Amino acid sequence: MPSEERQPAFVLVRPQMGENIGAAARAMWNFGLDRMRLVAPRDGWPNPSSVAMASGAGRLLDDAVLSNEVADAVGDCDLVFATTARQRGMTKPVYSPEEAMREAAERIAAGGRVAVMFGPERAGLENADVAQANAIISVPVNPEFPSLNLAQCVLLCGYEWRRASGAVEGRRDELAGAEWASAIEVEKLAEHYEERLDEAGFFFPEHKAPAMKLTLRNLWSRMPLTREDVRTLHGIMRQMVRWKERG
Repeated sequence: MPSEERQPAFVLVRPQMGENIGAAARAMWNFGLDRMRLVAPRDGWPNPSSVAMASGAGRLLDDAVLSNEVADAVGDCDLVFATTARQRGMTKPVYSPEEAMREAAERIAAGGRVAVMFGPERAGLENADVAQANAIISVPVNPEFPSLNLAQCVLLCGYEWRRASGAVEGRRDELAGAEWASAIEVEKLAEHYEERLDEAGFFFPEHKAPAMKLTLRNLWSRMPLTREDVRTLHGIMRQMVRWKERG
């Protein structure tokens, strides 16, 4: 059974090869999407060729909803997107994948139902299919080579859905069990280096010393130091001082 998470349905319209259906299922499940709908697959359904390419996402194939017409596949939705790389000469809003999935997330959060249609591999959606959509998703691809593989397009929209639903971290730091150094620990490190460098005559000439010390303090505050980093840097300076004293 599909998961309980509210999400858009991905509708593959007249897909031609079972392998591409399986690859699309895998791409969907990579991003937690499991509402697959199929409209008139060329080679019938179920299709054994799709199973191997699904590679662990076979459940989506088992639960896929089969329809003969686009209208039946999207009839329960109040927002339908059509993915296309070609200009269609229709008066419709055109979204980037990012903005489309943001709109989908907002609509679904408000209780709406959303579908995203993907056309057959050879030529994409027909105008009659696009006419049944509320809006178009256009990927900003190379205009000299605009064709996207079916699974690639599904993967791209799936990723943007994942971002829009808040499941993607823009950045995170792997600390491997370490902890960030506190401000006072960094301050003590700065004092240690400043004192030792002062003793070594580093801050020369004297009239430039305040600016040089400020630059050094700014360097320490800019660096993302862990507590282990701070201990290591203290140890380096202590060892250098001991080595100098032995000489």
